[in-house]
Amino acid sequence: MVQIPREKKLDSTLDVFRDGYTFLQNKSDQLQSDIFQVRLLGMKVICLHGPEGARLFYDPERFMRKGAMPKRVQKTLTGENAVQTLDNEKHHQRKEMFMSLMNPGNIHRLMALISQEWQQAGKSWENKEEVILFKEAQDIFCRAACAWVGVPLPNDKVRKRARDLGWMVDAFGAVGPKHWRGKRARRRSEKWIAKIIKQVRAGKLLVDDKLPVAVMANYRDVNGKELDVNMAAIELLNLIRPIVAIAWYVVFAALALHQYPVTRQKLLAGTANYDELFVQEVRRFYPFAPFLGAIVRKNLTWNNYFFPQGTLVLLDVYGTHHDARIWERPDAFYPERFQDWQESRFDFIPQGGGDYSNGHRCAGEWITIEALKISLHYLVKGIQYRVPPQNLHFSLSKMPTLPESGFVINRVKRAENFSSVIEAMGCPFHRKR
Repeated sequence: MVQIPREKKLDSTLDVFRDGYTFLQNKSDQLQSDIFQVRLLGMKVICLHGPEGARLFYDPERFMRKGAMPKRVQKTLTGENAVQTLDNEKHHQRKEMFMSLMNPGNIHRLMALISQEWQQAGKSWENKEEVILFKEAQDIFCRAACAWVGVPLPNDKVRKRARDLGWMVDAFGAVGPKHWRGKRARRRSEKWIAKIIKQVRAGKLLVDDKLPVAVMANYRDVNGKELDVNMAAIELLNLIRPIVAIAWYVVFAALALHQYPVTRQKLLAGTANYDELFVQEVRRFYPFAPFLGAIVRKNLTWNNYFFPQGTLVLLDVYGTHHDARIWERPDAFYPERFQDWQESRFDFIPQGGGDYSNGHRCAGEWITIEALKISLHYLVKGIQYRVPPQNLHFSLSKMPTLPESGFVINRVKRAENFSSVIEAMGCPFHRKR
């Protein structure tokens, strides 16, 4: 048996707040190992870096999610006892329900709604002195997501709901005021959606039974029982919130267009499949999820290393995406790298790795990719704009991070003869499972 390399510090918690996204990668480099042990909040934690570690991490026979996600994260980001925290048959059944909503027809309907919202936004932007893209993108995705799931959303409530959903994401990894703000935002959001679930169940809100709000309201667990109202609200928010969170990626896509103008020219020229390559590189290059956690199911040995039952294991997401052994020139923004990519489930893990159906890979990953393509085409071909001087720096110590300005644009003008992003793209919305 080989001893797992260990950090000499008594506790590395402060390093997490200092290094943020690069914490695990820095430790891996220091210890010259893709597996190592640190102490966080006094607890022994095993850390994995790279695709081999990811393959182990996503083995459902060896790891479970129950107990891996801190309650403070559940109380802001995901909701308590949501699908992300389940294992075994409970997880399989509930994940199957989420996956049933990710069919080509449903995804196409959502993309059409997102396209319409971008076009409507462009009309109003022409009359504004400046536009903060992050806030506007949040509103766009919030409107589209609510329409898609079947939740009524009056115009005068859009900013409030989008802001709360954004604050829930922004509270990830936060302490103090930002964490408290995220908790309050989640309570308000759960109360709002729980009211909708009650209305659907009581027949006071009539919706198509194929809409996600009806599917969630009528869902039965492994024992054939209806989810309680609050849990149904939590899981419906786990459809809406991640769609609103795509706003983070949209801002980074706009930043890439601005800082790497040659990519805009290739998109304008209609270079084959370049939008897909660009979107994937945005998801690899820019920071979103720093790391993920799981718990060792039972004592196991891997590569002659011993993992005690009940140990928390962290998988390095950001560091794996910036590993020179996996990615040539990892700190360069280079979409063409995905031209010959073999679509590994373990070296590229922005929304989790492994299998969609029986694992914890995000059910909505296809939605993120296609929504980003829609947004990208609109930013490149649907409008013209200028990027005024502003603070575009983003800190890797902040999780999640974003350019300080939120990416401001001005002098917006809609392009002529540009009516449908979907028609321009010809998106099929079919992806491998």
